[in-house]
Amino acid sequence: MSEQTTQAQRRAVVVGAGMAGVQTAVALREQGFTDTVTLIGAEPHQPYDRPPLSKAVLLGKSEGSAFDVDFEALGIELRLGREALGLRPAEHRLDTDAGPVPYDVLILATGAEPVMLPGAEGVPGVHLLRTLDDAERLRPVLARQHDIVVVGAGWIGAEFATAAREAGCAVTVVEAADRPLAGALPAEVAAPMAAWYGDAGVELRTHARVERVEPGAVVLDDGTRLPAGAVVVGIGARPATAWLAGSGVELGAHREVLADDRLRASVPDVYAVGDCASFPSARYGERLLVHHWDNALQGPRTVAANIVGEATDEPPAVYDPVPYFWSEQFGRFVQYAGHHASADAAVWRGDPAGPAWSVCWLREDRLVALLAVGRPRDLAQGRRLIEAGTPMDAALLADPAKPLKAATA
Repeated sequence: MSEQTTQAQRRAVVVGAGMAGVQTAVALREQGFTDTVTLIGAEPHQPYDRPPLSKAVLLGKSEGSAFDVDFEALGIELRLGREALGLRPAEHRLDTDAGPVPYDVLILATGAEPVMLPGAEGVPGVHLLRTLDDAERLRPVLARQHDIVVVGAGWIGAEFATAAREAGCAVTVVEAADRPLAGALPAEVAAPMAAWYGDAGVELRTHARVERVEPGAVVLDDGTRLPAGAVVVGIGARPATAWLAGSGVELGAHREVLADDRLRASVPDVYAVGDCASFPSARYGERLLVHHWDNALQGPRTVAANIVGEATDEPPAVYDPVPYFWSEQFGRFVQYAGHHASADAAVWRGDPAGPAWSVCWLREDRLVALLAVGRPRDLAQGRRLIEAGTPMDAALLADPAKPLKAATA
């Protein structure tokens, strides 16, 4: 904390008004921070939750997904429609397009931004799906039941394709890899999911690279021309940190803020949380960059505890969660907990051709990750077993009729 200020004068500024930013501001109040809290957001809208954008908002079943937070009652000042332009840590100043903002403690929560398909910028009919404005632009597209091409068979591509089919659109998904979710799951786990597309009436084209996008069509590198009343690009996202260039804040290989295990950035009095930051995990022995909702929900509690603890000499709060996310696609509820990269064995529970199954990843007989399709009880029990580091019996684990908690060694 800067030496010229006291606890009574502290100004906490949160940059980014998504889940991570909002929850940080709320957690500060819940944990006893009584001084100034300012929440700065680039979008003009009241802060909102993103998961409904690819579901209820996109299909017109909801007009929005604003957080149910009374910012005024909590004494949280909202400054919306303001873009962060730079950071001057030595001066404790945040630069925005509306002028500089002084801070005593700053929390970076600017999230991630979707990657546009090279060459598709500015082409009519090409869309991204990340913001409320994106979803509102896509709603009439679905309502007109256009032929739609989705580029990328990742989580967002599958969720959008699901919504587009529900709206009655003809949907083709093109994926450069040999399977959906190639960047997220091993081949043997992701491969069974390819059948979900056809079952839902979606054409999935793998090994398909886009050569160019034209108004009304997507042209693949083999010359195939796919009619497209609209194109939705879902090829990934990157941390929204370009504005930190020259600030001295250390960034990683993916341009994410390199936070420590307390979620502190590399410059004094600055924290980073959510999609824009990675953190070292003692549980998994590596640095994790987690672009999922639960990380943006959990991390703020650690940030708030450490900010409040600075003034009360409380022991530092360390952030080392079991990552968790979910996806609703093609009539299936898919959940994942943990991190499987270091696993030395995988155990299947149930038939992947069926409606409900799970995969458990083990390292030295301890559960480190679990994917559950239509088996929420497996996920709930598995998440607790991962946190506890409980030894597991692989033979018992493979019996889908037995609850996970009964498969301990």
